[in-house]
Amino acid sequence: MQSSRRNLLALLLAGCTTVAQAQTQAKPKATSAPGNSPASTSTFHVPVDYYKLPNGLRVVLSPDHSAPTVAVAVYYKIGFRIEPRDRTGFAHLFEHMMFQGSQNLGKMEFVKLIQKNGGVFNGSTRFDFTNYFEVLPANKLETALWGEADRMRGLAITDENLKNQQGVVGNEVKVNVLNQPYGGFPWLDMPQYANSNWYNAHNFYGDLKDIEAATLSDVQQFFKTYYAPNNAALAIVGDFEAADAKKMIEKYFANIPSAAQPPNPDIKEPRQEEEKRASKTDSLAKRPALAVAYHMPERNTPEYYAMGLIDQLLLQGDDSLLHEELVKKRGFSGSVDGGINMIGNMYNYNGPMLWVASLIHDASATPDAIISAMNSVIEPLRIKPIDQRTLDRALVKLRSSFYDDVGTFNGFGRADILASFALFDDNPQRINDLEAQFRKVTPELVLKTAQEYLRPTNRTVLVVESKSAEQNKSGN
Repeated sequence: MQSSRRNLLALLLAGCTTVAQAQTQAKPKATSAPGNSPASTSTFHVPVDYYKLPNGLRVVLSPDHSAPTVAVAVYYKIGFRIEPRDRTGFAHLFEHMMFQGSQNLGKMEFVKLIQKNGGVFNGSTRFDFTNYFEVLPANKLETALWGEADRMRGLAITDENLKNQQGVVGNEVKVNVLNQPYGGFPWLDMPQYANSNWYNAHNFYGDLKDIEAATLSDVQQFFKTYYAPNNAALAIVGDFEAADAKKMIEKYFANIPSAAQPPNPDIKEPRQEEEKRASKTDSLAKRPALAVAYHMPERNTPEYYAMGLIDQLLLQGDDSLLHEELVKKRGFSGSVDGGINMIGNMYNYNGPMLWVASLIHDASATPDAIISAMNSVIEPLRIKPIDQRTLDRALVKLRSSFYDDVGTFNGFGRADILASFALFDDNPQRINDLEAQFRKVTPELVLKTAQEYLRPTNRTVLVVESKSAEQNKSGN
């Protein structure tokens, strides 16, 4: 469910590269002491060495000598949310620009450099960051650091590169959204219907007219402002010695100048007081679809952690309550998808967020019937506390999902969380505190959270009508 969604979106939101297949690291193991439940005891620990350069660059080092590889990830604190008005899709456009050459590397030469040294790479744009990463043999760490520093120091910003990438991004929008059945459903569509604040509600993949209107001056200023070291985090995970890595980082990144940062815009969402309903027709879809979204609790609050466990209960896995009700019992669909953060996970964002559940369903099932069935499993969570055994099972599932996130793609999954926590919280050590926070959740807190955040007045319902369904309605 969540993992398949992330794999799809990694392709949809990728830059100009495709990640090659790679073995994942072994999952960290949790053990239980005698007499304790698996949900209450863990030996999980990630080594974290965190510091900052004088120019403001946040650096996170996490050695892991289990495989002779290294993951290098650079995260810039600029994502879809705060891209310029009238320049929707600009953050994503700029992601593409970062592969067009730098001071010492020509167009696509960084790509070739990584590939020739046995590595794989990619980049993506998310709600609150744009990232670039490489996974390569451990003895090529310096190569990756040199290349990333070179493009942080100076990008090849030319009219030719801009026009070329405007065309590439425009075609990507057409292929992945406009000419694809369910192309924007629900990851692109739902934020626009559920949110009220422009920063959270605009078309972040980009309107074609806005993408085409970007100027060379726009790109130059964007790079100067947001791609400065004091707006970035560098995470390294894998088979390296911290002392050696620090010397390399000092050598290549320390002399890159910082830049003044604009004030953070107000991205808060007002409390939703009435249910919202919206519909759209997808002329390419053969079956109708439905999605529901609820506004999430504020990040890092007790309710936020409770909602992570509620997500496991309701939506994640074939044993989830919504899968049992909508797929196995009612037969509305073959799957129910979704979760917290449709273009990532519950750890790598930093602002208002939605919990979303969606399904492509049989035409015979009406939206009201599906909503009623969903209510039959959601409402009990709002009436009385769940039992401790149910909560423990949710915690086991969440820990498994968390280990999947941390262990994916030869260290990149760990680097993703570490860089996000450095960028958003100035505290990547939070990775070692997450399980303890989830274990603090009680049945009473789950009840309180469900009562406030799973109320129907906090819900947005999006219905996608297939073209055949529309024709049947009109009698054509």
